Amino acid sequence: MGGFLDKVFHKRSLRRWRQGAVQAASMPLPLLRQQRTQARKLREQLDRLIHIADGRLALPQIGSSFFPRPHGTDWSWRPELWRGPMPTPGLSSVPSKSQLGDEITLFHDCAISELTLRQLRNGREEDLAPFGLRMDVFKFDGSFLSLVVDLPIEACQGLSRHHLVRVDSIIETEKPIEIFARLNIRHGPNTEQLVRELPLGEKSVTVEYDLAYSNLNEKRIEKIWLDLIFEAPDMNQVVLRDLTFARHRRANI
Repeated sequence: MGGFLDKVFHKRSLRRWRQGAVQAASMPLPLLRQQRTQARKLREQLDRLIHIADGRLALPQIGSSFFPRPHGTDWSWRPELWRGPMPTPGLSSVPSKSQLGDEITLFHDCAISELTLRQLRNGREEDLAPFGLRMDVFKFDGSFLSLVVDLPIEACQGLSRHHLVRVDSIIETEKPIEIFARLNIRHGPNTEQLVRELPLGEKSVTVEYDLAYSNLNEKRIEKIWLDLIFEAPDMNQVVLRDLTFARHRRANI
C-alpha cells in the first residue's frame, strides 16, 4: 500500500513542478520568487539523493573508500572528488582560487587562464577510485600552479609527532612534469610545511611525511592541507586517477 501511495504522491508532485515550469514565464513575480525558493530547496535534497544513489548503484562502486592501508592505520581518507560525482563536473578558463567541490582548490597567477579542470569516470580494471581528476593546461604565463586538497578535521584529531602521514596517488601526464607534494599543518600561529618531490614519470607514487622531524605543537593543530605543485605545466594534461591519505604511528624500535 505504501508503494502505491508513494507513486501517487510522486506523480502529483511531478505534475505540480511541471506546471510551475510551464507557467514561470507569465507567473506574478512574488509567486515566482516563492516558487524559486521552494525549487532551490527541493533541488538541494534531490542532488543529495542522486549523489548517494549513484554512489550505491554504479560500478566500480562510487563512494568507495577502499584502498590498501599501512599496518596500524588509525585514520584514512579518499577525498570526495575521487569517490562520487560532483554537482559541477568541470570548470574552464579556471580563475585562481576556484573550487571543484568543497575540498579541492586551484591556485595560479596567470594573467589569462587557459586551464580546465574536469572530473572523469575511472573504468579500468586496476582502478580502485570510481572517479579521477583531469587538468588540461594550455598556454601558461604564470609562475606557479598548485592544486590544494583540504583534509577533514578528523585528520587533526589525535595527530602527534609519533605519526607518519602517507599519501598515495596515481598520476598520468601527457609529458613528464615535476610535481611536488607539500603537506601543511597549521598549529597556532605557525604552519609546518613538509615537502616531497614525486618521482618523475612514475604513475603510482607513495610519499610519507615523518612528523618526528617537524616542530609540530600537538596541542594546537587546527588545519591540514596538501599542495600539489606543478612546475612548468604549460601544454600538458595531468590526470589524477586516485589520491588517498593514511595516518599511522611509527613502529617502536
